Amino acid sequence: MSLSLDPEIAAALAPMAGAMAEATPPAVGDITGRRAMWEPIIGAASTAQPIPSDVTTNEYHATADDGAQIQMRWYTKKGATPGPAVLFFHGGGYIFGHIDHFDGPVARYVSASGVPMLSVEYRRAPEHPYPAPLEDAYAALLWLHKHAAELGVDPERIAVMGDSAGGGMAAAVSILARDRGGPKIARQILLMPMLDDRTTTPDPHIAPYVLWSYDDSLTAWPALLGDAAGGPDVPATAAPARLEDASDLPAAYIEVGQLDVFRDEDTAYATKLSRAGVPVEFHLHPGAPHEFDSIAFGSDVARRAIADRVRVLKSI
Repeated sequence: MSLSLDPEIAAALAPMAGAMAEATPPAVGDITGRRAMWEPIIGAASTAQPIPSDVTTNEYHATADDGAQIQMRWYTKKGATPGPAVLFFHGGGYIFGHIDHFDGPVARYVSASGVPMLSVEYRRAPEHPYPAPLEDAYAALLWLHKHAAELGVDPERIAVMGDSAGGGMAAAVSILARDRGGPKIARQILLMPMLDDRTTTPDPHIAPYVLWSYDDSLTAWPALLGDAAGGPDVPATAAPARLEDASDLPAAYIEVGQLDVFRDEDTAYATKLSRAGVPVEFHLHPGAPHEFDSIAFGSDVARRAIADRVRVLKSI
């Protein structure tokens, strides 16, 4: 039996698939083309579902280690009980996307869980290669811990969360915080995370179904890492799959679709954490490609995935 798309996801993808089949995908290395193609798509996906009316936002800024001002958006649910909070990093392969494109998903997580979130406008590659995006993320973590009391946040209950590259960022900042002796991270919630710069050989079983492609990865990782991408000297804080010692990392929730380019690296990362004694909850969703939950949000698999995420958020 061969792999295939979940029927509900296939139906949701059909209109997009027709349009994409007629378009020439950007060449490897074409970052401008990818921004022009993907940012309207993720923006439309963000607003395809209602924006909750019970969530309010406030704008803040953190100062990065090089003095740059990092925009952050704080989402809170009206009447929610203070306590936990989540630092959220958006997807986009480190090369595209802004927090505005993810207003919808973040607001829906906050509305469903009652847990406030701080979404971080980290700087993007190649204009700002590693370690700038990671240091932006770490500056946001420091800021949230520093301002926890005034925001009604328990500093012992701060988690990190992200999807795709944002999931890689959440994993990386968890490693960085451990190595620097803090601040404490209570949980890492990694949604189809982008973890390994060495994932370059196509899997023929999933190649017909990928949305984020191998060519996308061959563009994004060198944008972030330069000539070091794929070589022997990439640190785990740049590509968390390079991690050798996974001890003392926060408990992790990890999920990925079986038709996702990141499937094998995410499965391996869940195993690596488990073998180091880190509590892990791992989900592999059959028939699901990258970002299936945004495109086919009405599908059964997407509803189950969102319910699991909300359950984990409530448990922080």
